[in-house]
Amino acid sequence: MIIEELNEYRKDLKRLSMKYRTLQEDLEVVKKVLFVNPKERPPFSFRINNLGLETCVIKVKKIASKSFKGKGVNSGFRLIYAHFEREERVVLIELYHKSNKEIEDKDRIYNNFK
Repeated sequence: MIIEELNEYRKDLKRLSMKYRTLQEDLEVVKKVLFVNPKERPPFSFRINNLGLETCVIKVKKIASKSFKGKGVNSGFRLIYAHFEREERVVLIELYHKSNKEIEDKDRIYNNFK
């Protein structure tokens, strides 16, 4: 499995890492899980439907973070990624905190995967 990152994702990570110091470490755990099993796994992650794309786009809703002690997987971070099953490849698209943003950037998804 190959895990790639969009430039926009890297900017999201850099911006959020300034406030949440353990975020990069927390995401390494998520990447290890994606490396083994990148498919959606409700209630932790689910496929974003009705995008009109052939690409499988998945939203991870529950990410454990050491920055939020005592909250477990209910940290509020959201990770959006595309899964290309035949190519055994995952592309990280977007990372945000639910208190800063309600929903994923569909324009970013369309512009990169139409």
